Amino acid sequence: MSEPDSGTWKPAVENPPMSLNQRAWLACDECLVDPAAYGVAVHRVQGATVVDAGIGCSGGLSAGLMLARICTADLMQIDIVPGAVKAMALPVVAVHTARPVEACMASQYAGWRISVDDYFAMGSGPMRAAAATEALFETIGGTEEPSCAVGVLETSSLPTAAVVGRITEACGVEAESLRLLVAPTASIAGGVQVVARSVETALHKLHEMDFDLHRIVAGYGSAPVPPVAKDDMAAIGRTNDAVLYGASCTLYVRGDDPSVEAVVERLPASFSSDYGAPFAEIFARYDHDFYKIDPHLFSPAAVTMQNVETGTSWHAGRFDHEILLASFTG
Repeated sequence: MSEPDSGTWKPAVENPPMSLNQRAWLACDECLVDPAAYGVAVHRVQGATVVDAGIGCSGGLSAGLMLARICTADLMQIDIVPGAVKAMALPVVAVHTARPVEACMASQYAGWRISVDDYFAMGSGPMRAAAATEALFETIGGTEEPSCAVGVLETSSLPTAAVVGRITEACGVEAESLRLLVAPTASIAGGVQVVARSVETALHKLHEMDFDLHRIVAGYGSAPVPPVAKDDMAAIGRTNDAVLYGASCTLYVRGDDPSVEAVVERLPASFSSDYGAPFAEIFARYDHDFYKIDPHLFSPAAVTMQNVETGTSWHAGRFDHEILLASFTG
């Protein structure tokens, strides 16, 4: 019998890593093969593929999961699990990733404000890494020059030819190599993709506190899916409440303990002076201007941070099911 090779183990096949946009492109293939199974409709706009997940069609939870997967470049495991707010049964979106900076900040974060003529959408997904229009990328890196681009638009109308032109120009791709998935906040799919951001909101707040995100090696989070609201303004209130008052997040970090301890108490939404009322009320108080709201508000309700090198853990924050129930049923 021959002796086993004592050399360094290597994978049987060594393939170059796929770009974020390539990963999202392959994931998108699944709903394009059978759009009816996801409750979506597929359109062509100036050569680009546009998937409607809730504007002119019903969409659904599966469509919402697909949007969330695309938002994170398919680098996050995303599941629907049972949950409740008091006695009100609701689905909960549970997420986890071993590549949090790429999945959440280089891809999922809705940092691209797309405004063309009278069209407006918040852009998420790996197309952001191709466009690299945000100062965020100067800190986290991760920009790419891919052969294709994929993104998610949170908006109530399908993109126009001018919008497609703006995105392809920014991403450096042809229209035939662009895929956009679209859903309003006031839809089943739109609600799912928004509340799938429990980990992302924590990372973004840590970034704003100048914490080195590359110290975070993994993340887990969950948040309830609110009932679909009558319009996007009401839906913005409910989806934000789902995160601010009902989301939890566990982050696994490396490095020294004191720097983690210095940020963990400030990380949950409850640290904010604006915390304590349904988001719709807070939003109206500031004339519906996100930029007037205390930025410390936008984070999960409860956070745990675990140092995988020292074994130390911290917890901060709390849930508020009273506010959630008032928001979801009001």
